[in-house]
Amino acid sequence: MNFPRIFADLHIHIGWTANGLPVKVTGSRKLTFANILQEASHRKGMDMVGIIDAHSPPVIAEIEEGIADRRLKEHQGGGLLYQGTTAILGTEIELRGTQGLFHVLTYVPDLMAMKELSHFLARYMKNPQLSTQRFHGGIDQLVEKVQKVGGIVIPAHVFTPFKSVYGSACHHITELFEPNTLAGIELGLSCDTAMADQIEELASFTFLSNSDAHSLGKIGREYNEIALKESSFSELKMALMRQDGRQVTKNYGLDPKLGKYYRTRCANCGKRCETSEVCCAVCKSPRIIKGVSDRIAEIATPSAVPPSHRAPYIYQVPLEFIPKVGPKTLDKLFTHFGTEMTVIHRTPLEAIARLVGEPIAKQIGLARENCLVLEEGGGGVYGRIAKK
Repeated sequence: MNFPRIFADLHIHIGWTANGLPVKVTGSRKLTFANILQEASHRKGMDMVGIIDAHSPPVIAEIEEGIADRRLKEHQGGGLLYQGTTAILGTEIELRGTQGLFHVLTYVPDLMAMKELSHFLARYMKNPQLSTQRFHGGIDQLVEKVQKVGGIVIPAHVFTPFKSVYGSACHHITELFEPNTLAGIELGLSCDTAMADQIEELASFTFLSNSDAHSLGKIGREYNEIALKESSFSELKMALMRQDGRQVTKNYGLDPKLGKYYRTRCANCGKRCETSEVCCAVCKSPRIIKGVSDRIAEIATPSAVPPSHRAPYIYQVPLEFIPKVGPKTLDKLFTHFGTEMTVIHRTPLEAIARLVGEPIAKQIGLARENCLVLEEGGGGVYGRIAKK
């Protein structure tokens, strides 16, 4: 059965509440629940967004106000409807693994389930108003509660050097979870499907590529194309489990070289380093950050083969990464052509050239063909498109 395809970015943080209370302290003050939905729907062209930090009590109060004044409508299949976009309520939670700390994403079907989860988390967190707080309980305890309220658990950015499953917490995911308790795996900005498929124990999981946005402009820098009957939580859950024709059909993401943790580098001077080095040969700093590509090489399974269900990974360059595309140019593009998804995927290059010039149109064309020359990121610094 052929189902409609939607675009979904399932990891977007709330920076602050509309009343000025902090939620994700490293997030933009403009990153409120209402602004996320407006940006995702009107400018980015996302059909579904996972809004993380919806467990925060003041955020829950904002959602209740939105439902009361009919700006938001609860979907019978789970999720909240805002015009043409469905919001899936989620959280990011910090847990302790066998070797260190890591993050997981949890998603629940509706506001009632989120309120119940929020009350539960408050018993095990020091400040449940804030994002990505440490859960002072057991991993199994959290998973059991999320499943009890009808939710799902997905490990976040699983290869990044800090606070991720493989980056800092374990060598094998089975050290932390029973595989059947997870609904999928989030890759992270410095990894793609080909890299992750070198880990044999991940073959059964659906992969997700999400933005982990900390500002409005970062929404949709990575996203997924999903085949669903309708845009709802229950359909999303079926797609992650690949049930009855629902499935993730494409992952759109940055070329891993553009990620800020792709290569092992010195965080002080940026020099490329070997993983065996204990300090930088140039500046002598001990702040060497192991790259995702090097970490995967350490734990790769030589016999690993990509599974038949694996969705293709399409390298995606957000418009803000294109040289000379600033805020004014973005506004011009969106005013004339609609959303970012329309500009990236559907607008003829000739029309883009007439509006903003041939050089920008050419770069967008090269991005569509995956022909841009990239400078690798690492050590906490994003890669970039090489200027010609």
